Amino acid sequence: MENGLAPNPELWRPLLALILASIVVMGSPGPSTISVTAVGAAFGVRRSLLYAAGLVTGTVAVLVMVAAGVVALVLAIPHGARLIGAIAAVYILYLAYKIATAPPLEARSARTAAPSFAGGFLLAIANPKAYLAIGAVFAGTTIFAQNHGLDAAVKLVLLSLMIVIIHLAWLFAGAALSRFLRDPATSRLINMSLAAALVITTFLALMS
Repeated sequence: MENGLAPNPELWRPLLALILASIVVMGSPGPSTISVTAVGAAFGVRRSLLYAAGLVTGTVAVLVMVAAGVVALVLAIPHGARLIGAIAAVYILYLAYKIATAPPLEARSARTAAPSFAGGFLLAIANPKAYLAIGAVFAGTTIFAQNHGLDAAVKLVLLSLMIVIIHLAWLFAGAALSRFLRDPATSRLINMSLAAALVITTFLALMS
């Protein structure tokens, strides 16, 4: 096609590479994705939406900080990375406890509080894997080499969209487990397994 509408390989290849990298790196199991899966399983989609929204908002905030170079500045501060990790560890241990002790679906009442928007936001901005994963994806692909501002803006929009899609996918995956959570023994086993996975993935992220 000569009208300028033909797909440009120089544009679509890095766009596709960015999307695939975000799925593999940002979408892999980690504190944020495991936590939204566990919360979805323990509390269902509707009651987990605020928590998921907090995770998405916090992760997008991390993305913006990565793009602006703020993360590099924070991590350059003595003990900055250790402080972030400590905040994440404390909250994730609390969240793992809530998930592990969540009652079976039929035994729950409206008074059984699901994790909040603020809790999701806190975990996202204190999640050590988020900074590493988003930093790697953001810096690893260049879409517009001649225009750094446009390049950063396009990556911000696309990665923000992928953050929403990835967290919703993990939330619905967790909610799909809810049909098994009406039996008390099965519910306890699944909740404790997800809580343990959350703690393990967090530990691995902190150690990396």
